[in-house]
Amino acid sequence: MMAVAWKQTAAEYKALYYQAYNIARMQVDRALSTRTPGDKTLAVLMDMDDTILNTVNYWGYLINNNQAFFDDSIWDRWIPENKVVPTPGSVDFLTFCKDNDVEVFYVTSRNQGPKTFEYAMDHLKINGFPYADENHLTVLTDTSNKQKRQDEIGNDYEIVLFMGDNLNDFKRVYYVTDIDERTKLMEQDKDLFGRKFILLPNPTDGHWIRAVFGESEPPPTNTNREILRKAATRSSWEQ
Repeated sequence: MMAVAWKQTAAEYKALYYQAYNIARMQVDRALSTRTPGDKTLAVLMDMDDTILNTVNYWGYLINNNQAFFDDSIWDRWIPENKVVPTPGSVDFLTFCKDNDVEVFYVTSRNQGPKTFEYAMDHLKINGFPYADENHLTVLTDTSNKQKRQDEIGNDYEIVLFMGDNLNDFKRVYYVTDIDERTKLMEQDKDLFGRKFILLPNPTDGHWIRAVFGESEPPPTNTNREILRKAATRSSWEQ
């Protein structure tokens, strides 16, 4: 509940988005300034949920219904309601990209049945995001592995940066179920953060949860509540 309250109310939460998109713009500006004739077209790769789309309305519903864990069935009912709004700074940054002929590709993992792609496209169009078309939106319904699509885009474009709220939005290598191994892999790439990888804040869901529970959407069992408690007390003052 504390994490959801933070997302709902904290000015710091919004500031982190502005900070991320300001850094992203600096990196795009830098790439534009070094262009030479014949270079590949520049591109940025974007995750959607909790990167360009704010999903806090969904989490508020869970809290109102005494749910402390992500619920996939509720999520699938919530998605078509179009309650998402743009995250702070996202529309301005991506419009800046379009105005400077930098292509924007959206790669997201969702599965709400046959209309999954339609729902995702609606979220882009309703919220005024550029490049809201079939060539620029990829919806992965049966996997969270974005690497193949990222590599395909990289063959044709110079990818300036990746933006996401989950390490898996950058590279598949981070998709591990050991907390310390995941941290070690991240540390190996520390020089890329703020340069090639721009990470957005998300304390409520993502593959960090998979590293804790062994699955990304653990059920709200007493066993999992105890696992969560142990994770929250990995470092604890002892008297």
